[in-house]
Amino acid sequence: MSKEILTLKDVSKKYQAKNGEIEALKNITFSVNEGDFVSLIGPSGCGKSTVLSIIAGLEEKSGGKIMLDGEEISTISNKIGYMLQKDSLLEWRTIYKNVILGLEVTKQRTKENEDYVIDLLKKYNLYEFKDKYPTQLSGGMRQRVALIRTLAIKPKILLLDEAFSALDYQTRIMVTNDIYNILKKEGKTVLMVTHDISEAISMGDKIVVLSNRPAVVKAIHNIEFPNIEKNPVNCRNCPEFSKYFDTLWRELDVHA
Repeated sequence: MSKEILTLKDVSKKYQAKNGEIEALKNITFSVNEGDFVSLIGPSGCGKSTVLSIIAGLEEKSGGKIMLDGEEISTISNKIGYMLQKDSLLEWRTIYKNVILGLEVTKQRTKENEDYVIDLLKKYNLYEFKDKYPTQLSGGMRQRVALIRTLAIKPKILLLDEAFSALDYQTRIMVTNDIYNILKKEGKTVLMVTHDISEAISMGDKIVVLSNRPAVVKAIHNIEFPNIEKNPVNCRNCPEFSKYFDTLWRELDVHA
């Protein structure tokens, strides 16, 4: 049985506003096991991205505890990789220079880590583009570059914040399939925020559902697709998919 690598216990977040205090998150509690892909969904504006920002150390929590790999965290950690909605590639740097940017920033640019980056570029069909620039790549290829840049620092857990929402529908399905397969091959642990129920189901081993604000954990579902090789494309064609979709659609009803 895989161990818990990330645990949130009673995490809360309150903001000060002109008309008083606003409670965004209330006693958020869930865990992520090593090697799992966990999707975090909820109504628009409920605080999904705030949860990721707190885990990443970009925002302070108002209460509760976050444990990563057995240690309590409250600041930015090299054990956490964060992939945003936009690929944020630097247009004036080559693909290779973009991919090693995180290693430069964290002062981890060693021969071993550079070799690891080259291996990832070769493994995922980007090596021949290493001297190209981002404008010369498709949207899907840019997302793969952004992922490899994140993997380069060898994080314990990856946080994906609406990482595919800027892509058109067809490209998005193919890119999620590519990214999912890469993450599983590399044995990475992932927590992904998405507003797309289909994406959450087709990629997630577990789905955490948040309520409207102040957000609480409304439900947690273990997602299983027996008798298939799991990937986002295959999952969408399974009979279980529509059952999960109907359940989550009802739970996300803001009037419920």
